[in-house]
Amino acid sequence: MPSLKSINQDDLRNHNLSVVLDTLLQSAEPMSRAELAKSTGLTKATMSLLVPMLISGRVVREGQPNAATVYGRPSTPLMIAGGRMCGIGLQINTDGYGYMVLDLDGKTVSEQWVSQSMGEVRPEDIFGKLDRLVARGEREIKKKGYRVAGCGLALPGLVTEDMRLIKARNLGWEQLNLGEFDLVKRLDVHPDNEANMAALAQIPGYATRRMEGGVVGPSESFLYISTDIGIGGALVRRGQVERGDHGFAGELGHLSVSLDGPVCSCRRRGCVEAYAGRRALVESAGIASGSKAIRIEAAGELLKRWESGDNRAQEAVDKAVEALASVMVSAINVLDVDAVILGGIWERFGDGLARRIEDRVGPQLLVAPVARPRVLLPDIRVRPALRGAAEVGLRHFLDNPLTFLGQ
Repeated sequence: MPSLKSINQDDLRNHNLSVVLDTLLQSAEPMSRAELAKSTGLTKATMSLLVPMLISGRVVREGQPNAATVYGRPSTPLMIAGGRMCGIGLQINTDGYGYMVLDLDGKTVSEQWVSQSMGEVRPEDIFGKLDRLVARGEREIKKKGYRVAGCGLALPGLVTEDMRLIKARNLGWEQLNLGEFDLVKRLDVHPDNEANMAALAQIPGYATRRMEGGVVGPSESFLYISTDIGIGGALVRRGQVERGDHGFAGELGHLSVSLDGPVCSCRRRGCVEAYAGRRALVESAGIASGSKAIRIEAAGELLKRWESGDNRAQEAVDKAVEALASVMVSAINVLDVDAVILGGIWERFGDGLARRIEDRVGPQLLVAPVARPRVLLPDIRVRPALRGAAEVGLRHFLDNPLTFLGQ
């Protein structure tokens, strides 16, 4: 008879600590030990061992005891504590680069963004500048007594699990071994596509305490569409990004909606990016072309003209809405999700346009009218990929808390 593998008590304790932390992060209100035990399925005895570890590690704190009830003693609420553990987020995007340091309690500890034109930039130059920039932030958080759990990096391109950037068309970068850059080695950076990072930022309690709930629940499934110069996408299934076999799952920008449509930057015809990307919208509305079309002020002018009823701007947006609705229908039919979150430039058009897209999508679905997926605008709108990258850094602690608490 083969011998049974013994249970590693440290692994079990590590798992239980992670469960408790995740439960506190996803809860809208502080929880007592008894409530935590009931919610997690852990025994009260186990909870009495875990909670002191979290309190002494300064990642959980006790609140004021609740007033005594008729029966029993008053309960003491527990909540996530700030000031100890943080994650670093990095981003290189089409409009610049920067970093964010995020506390476990959801507060931004330090942040800096450098806006610059990213056309014809060498990757080694940008990585070097970002390294020097974030070093200043590291000195700041060290003085405040923080410990860095990990670091994420959001990039506007396809990133593989073995640390290669396959292609970032709007930066002109191809086939980069990210592990060769000093910044990536020094901070043990976890890189990923910016749409994946932005999608993670929308999940309440993914790695930080949220003051208010998001537009989706912590365990919901949704499709996140990121709209910048180009269009990216991310599939979230039950609170986790689905990356596929090679890390590219969810990419929607180069799905064709018209075989005889305009030529896209990928050289195919009729991609949704060629209708609904920021550059395409600005050019189609006759506002600017070429390098001028990717400037932020051009997008602001587009919105201004659309709101004023300008015919050409209205036509550009209408075509883009049709393209987006077509892609959403195909994606929902294949993926079977209940919600689509529309980020980037499209969130600036407001809830009215989101409802308009939703009305077009619903009747075209195979499951109509049994199901009617929602088209939502994100609640995290200011550099969501940068925040998501910082949350990826914090997950290093949440997935393996015993490593940090034991030091």
